[in-house]
Amino acid sequence: MKLRRSIVSAMVMAAALAGCSNEGQLVLDQGVGVQAVRSACPAVGVPDYTGDITTFRSANLTTADQIDVVAAITNVRSGCNEAGENVYSEATFDVLARRTDTRGARQVQLPYFSTVLQGGSAIQAKRIGTVTLNFADGQERAQATGRAGAFVNRAAATLPPDIVEKITRRRKAGDPDAALDPLADPVVRAALNRATFELLVGFQLSEDQLAYNATR
Repeated sequence: MKLRRSIVSAMVMAAALAGCSNEGQLVLDQGVGVQAVRSACPAVGVPDYTGDITTFRSANLTTADQIDVVAAITNVRSGCNEAGENVYSEATFDVLARRTDTRGARQVQLPYFSTVLQGGSAIQAKRIGTVTLNFADGQERAQATGRAGAFVNRAAATLPPDIVEKITRRRKAGDPDAALDPLADPVVRAALNRATFELLVGFQLSEDQLAYNATR
């Protein structure tokens, strides 16, 4: 699936911010500095327009009366094991679905993807999975659980010591750079970008399905 650049960029920005807890928080103890609490674990998120899917009875008709199944990804949970050279991150999520025709028992399989991004745009890995929904006869709604996991190299997700020093160095009032934000330094920002990873999950949509989500 080709995610439009604007869609991915907007989502990745939010995911990258979520990856650094308290980043940019001022420390006012014996000078001024920046406290950067940062984990090697990738942020977990759902790209814009990929968190829900709508299927139709006819591929050529996308009106409301032709809707077959509607499903959404919700309750995304993340776990991470930072022990070892490779950091293992896992995302678990629920899929809630509703069908319009409740006659008969029915099984619906929906594909989803998991992607590891580095620096907001470089795809390091992508996998496709399937979540299976089972509707009982007469049942309108069904629920299932999906899971995705990925390894991230700890060294690649760790900031170099000189960058950490630039970010966390205490600055006293009156210093020439006391009022400068170290995160605005292009060198620091580039290093943060390279060391930022995201584990993204969403439905594996066709071009038409992605366009439908983006324009409805």
